[in-house]
Amino acid sequence: MLSGAVFVVCMAGTTLPTPLYGLYQEKFGFSELTVTVVYAVYAFGVIGVLLLTGNASDAVGRRPVLLWGLGFSAASAICFLCATGLGWLYAGRLLSGLSAGLFTGAATAYVMELAPYGGTSRATFVATAANMGGLGCGPLLSGVLAQYAAWPLYLPFAVHLALVAWSAVVLLRLPETVRERRPLSTVRPQRPGLPAQVRAVFGPAAIASFVGFALFGVFTSVSPAFLAQSLNVDNHAVSGLVVALAFFASTAGQLAVGRVGMGRSLPLGCAALLAGLALLAGALRWDLLVLVVLSALVGGGGQGLAFRAALSAVAEASPADRRAAVISMLFVVAYAGISVPVIGVGLLAVHIGLEGAGLVFIVCMAVLVSTAAVYLLRRPVPART
Repeated sequence: MLSGAVFVVCMAGTTLPTPLYGLYQEKFGFSELTVTVVYAVYAFGVIGVLLLTGNASDAVGRRPVLLWGLGFSAASAICFLCATGLGWLYAGRLLSGLSAGLFTGAATAYVMELAPYGGTSRATFVATAANMGGLGCGPLLSGVLAQYAAWPLYLPFAVHLALVAWSAVVLLRLPETVRERRPLSTVRPQRPGLPAQVRAVFGPAAIASFVGFALFGVFTSVSPAFLAQSLNVDNHAVSGLVVALAFFASTAGQLAVGRVGMGRSLPLGCAALLAGLALLAGALRWDLLVLVVLSALVGGGGQGLAFRAALSAVAEASPADRRAAVISMLFVVAYAGISVPVIGVGLLAVHIGLEGAGLVFIVCMAVLVSTAAVYLLRRPVPART
């Protein structure tokens, strides 16, 4: 589906700089802490959009919001192309976050609404694969281009700009699916909240989402540096592939929920996240590339299982008139996970090194996800979700 391809292009742009951070460090001379802050700025952009205009496409239409998202994505690529200092990287990441925030809800709805009659299941697959698969395509594309083509800090973003232009043309040819549109002035900021009947489910769901996204945050921000410094892996394509594997595994995990069942997916996802964290600890302790790869696969699969199940459980428990607000709160928690712990790792790395900071992160996340798993064993999510 063409709408799914557009979704892939936008999400790929958000992870495009991942294998290139080491090159930017050499060029501008900043620390590992700065890398994590540059990365985290993206999540703050996503959270801001989700809270302020997450429901804008319901009012003004899907295509206008998605075109704005592509515009922010193009502006982000231009910032990286023009980067002559650290400020350009911050601006590029913020614009990338705004783009992803606009696309996350609107593109998912658009893909499903464009599906032919009886094609809802396939459209759900396309939306899921486009979201997480697109995030995986970004580092893979930039890593391969940086390693095997000229101009490693420019060509990936030039290629992305061309893909964004193609996506805009495709969008303009696709039909609008919102029939009764309203002015942008009618859009109001969403107020996340937790009705009483949701709180018991929301706690473990939010913890699992936080840990899963935190694991992704660490993989996409500091794993290339760990591969280069501790494992002597200087191949940008390999760094990009390792990060991409985590996102591809997440896609597989989300698709497996249908077979595993919603009731079992959340505790199994927590267990897989714990195993992924243990594998990452082993990789840091013994400097083994194979454990990094296994951690990406197992942890990514666990994130996919846990997050889709968490989203479904929270939506099921929410009253219809508060469902959007509750889901927004879950996404806010998830994107806090992709930013706050990563900055903590960067701060610790200054004092105890990258490996020590990674082990502290793993212990903290393991405690959180174990708490959620124990709670779920005692009070499982109803299977009907």
